[in-house]
Amino acid sequence: MAYTQFTDADAAEGGSRLKPSGNRDRLVDCMEEFVKYTIVMRPHFELFGDRYSERNDRVVKEEKRVKEGKTTESEMAKNEQVTKEENAGVQLNKI
Repeated sequence: MAYTQFTDADAAEGGSRLKPSGNRDRLVDCMEEFVKYTIVMRPHFELFGDRYSERNDRVVKEEKRVKEGKTTESEMAKNEQVTKEENAGVQLNKI
């Protein structure tokens, strides 16, 4: 019964807080690790923000623009080259 693990809403130390227990200790440990991981990985954020599916979607949109006549072939070729370089960069960063 999870509701028994929390203080009463009108408790002096604050309402609806997790009572001191092994569960609370594990939760605090997990949150500390999450914060540490976030701090360590923050400089590498672009690795997580650049996904294969998003790069492919970009290429498909550019192809669609070309078919509609909104983008020239040379612009599309340049965008595809950038996407290939991004893919190569992601592969190198994984090594």
